Amino acid sequence: MANLQPFREQGICHQSSINNHFSFKKRGITRLTFFSISNFSRLRSTFFAMNWKLILLLAFLQAAAAPQPAKPLDGISDVVAKGETVQLVKEGYAFTEGPVPTADGGLYFSDLLTSDRIHRMTPGGEITVFREQANAAGGLALNRAGEIFAVETTGKRISKIADGKVTVLTEGSPEKPLLAPNDLILDSKGGVYFTDPGPRPVVAGRIVYVYYLAPGAKQPVMLDDKIARPNGIIVTTDGKTLLVDDTVGDTIFAYDVQPDGTVMNKRPFAKLTNIPSGQNSGADGMALDRENRLYVASLTGVQVFDKTGRYLGTIPVPRQPSNVAFSGADKKTLFITAREGLYKLRMLAQGPDRPGK
Repeated sequence: MANLQPFREQGICHQSSINNHFSFKKRGITRLTFFSISNFSRLRSTFFAMNWKLILLLAFLQAAAAPQPAKPLDGISDVVAKGETVQLVKEGYAFTEGPVPTADGGLYFSDLLTSDRIHRMTPGGEITVFREQANAAGGLALNRAGEIFAVETTGKRISKIADGKVTVLTEGSPEKPLLAPNDLILDSKGGVYFTDPGPRPVVAGRIVYVYYLAPGAKQPVMLDDKIARPNGIIVTTDGKTLLVDDTVGDTIFAYDVQPDGTVMNKRPFAKLTNIPSGQNSGADGMALDRENRLYVASLTGVQVFDKTGRYLGTIPVPRQPSNVAFSGADKKTLFITAREGLYKLRMLAQGPDRPGK
């Protein structure tokens, strides 16, 4: 006989119903048992009720994950005009990251996770695939020669792409191989600053790093190993200050850059605001404008700070942003990578007068 105990426990099947069951045998097939019509109706009603609850739950989760409608902005003085709106360029990606401007006003950006590509967007907005199987190249940089530098998170290395050829710049040292590098920025000499927070999930007690790779060097110099999860990294337009954010904490740190590329005098530069209690800040990629205002992708949107670290405001984005970069013919368009989408926002501020970010 069929096992009816689970249905008894749910009050769906009773002994009187069992006595009314019917069964059949055919060609030696194992005996099958059916419920009475009245109990089948009860079972069906229960399943319908459960299904409606599931449907409502799925609808709620889908609505929570869906991008929020873009609303006209309140504006931030000298940064973005009141009434401007964050506009969708394209969606349908897996996880966008790594935007970096090209000299002609175009953009490179990455699509991670199941996609694993680097895309190229022309100044006119046409998007094509630049590189397949990019090893989760979540951070990109560009030098004056147009060569692309990438952190390959799953490849655990820093690479350079020139004339279609990929050159590995470093994989760390034999004693300390890279864990899972995340973001990078070039200095004016061609050196590479990069973060190596390791793979997710965050492991308590795991030491993670901020590095500098001097031009021509094969092994990077460790700059800091005391940030919980270093992520976004950028150098001020005068090349004198390195800025690094922390995905876990709310502090953005500043360092004085030395002539050899190493750093000194680590200090808090700014604090992300309005991060809900108990949640990570989500601090991610960063950009600077020509006045050294800092733009930080975070849990709450793109937070903006002046050159002294004073908070100016937050640009809300329909999806949680991962990175930002100025581009366009006049470098007055802020491109924002945000989960499954690429967005843009017309700005009053202008991106820095240098290659890449």
